[in-house]
Amino acid sequence: MATATAERTPVDMLSNAPSKVAPVIHRRIRKAPERLISLAEQRLQQGRPLVRPDGNVSLGYRAAKRAFDIVGSLGLLIAFGPVMLGVFLVLLVTTRGKPLFSQQRSGYCGRPFRMLKFRTMAIDADRRQHEVANEKDGPIFKNRRDPRITRLGKLLRKSSLDETPQLLHVLLGQMSLVGPRPLPVRETAGFQPWQRQRLAVKPGLTCLWQVSGRSEIGFEDWMRLDLGYLRKQSMKTDLELLLRTPACVIFGRGAY
Repeated sequence: MATATAERTPVDMLSNAPSKVAPVIHRRIRKAPERLISLAEQRLQQGRPLVRPDGNVSLGYRAAKRAFDIVGSLGLLIAFGPVMLGVFLVLLVTTRGKPLFSQQRSGYCGRPFRMLKFRTMAIDADRRQHEVANEKDGPIFKNRRDPRITRLGKLLRKSSLDETPQLLHVLLGQMSLVGPRPLPVRETAGFQPWQRQRLAVKPGLTCLWQVSGRSEIGFEDWMRLDLGYLRKQSMKTDLELLLRTPACVIFGRGAY
């Protein structure tokens, strides 16, 4: 009598193959992409530049821009000083002594710096991020109704008052009044090479993205706006963006 034998599927054949085959396939499929991302993040964490300086590199423009940043940030700190002090004192109470939030952001040419802003989220916001769905495309994280944002935090974000401590970074030369917004290092590490070019100029308080709808704009369009600023960078462009910023702040379009 003939003995019945089960058909051998490709999966069975692979499982009976020499043990060296599967690990090789596993390494080829999974390891390469992870290594590319980790290299970019490693460079950022080490403070090594990701890109070369670009935009308007003329000495005249850079000197004028830096002088304008110093005078402008000092003037704005004086003008908003009483409001900033009031916000600081309220947050000092409501956050149990932790009114400021600091985070590693990618600065000029990708070099990281620790950026300050008024706290708008719960103290344990980082630990709870996995509980919130990401509504944005690309490597950035945004949610219009993020439950981690406090009631006062919503008001501060809507009015952009949470960003006013960054005037200190402008004064110190880590940021500019006008330039692409500084993003967290872990998000910048996920950029494609053409998107990293936005790091070739100093980050700023306001930019073309800021006055064009902010978070209502898709990620790739946001990156293209920043690259557009690099191509048109001049004192005229900077002044035009600064003049357009107050109306955008008042109406709060795309601010969350």
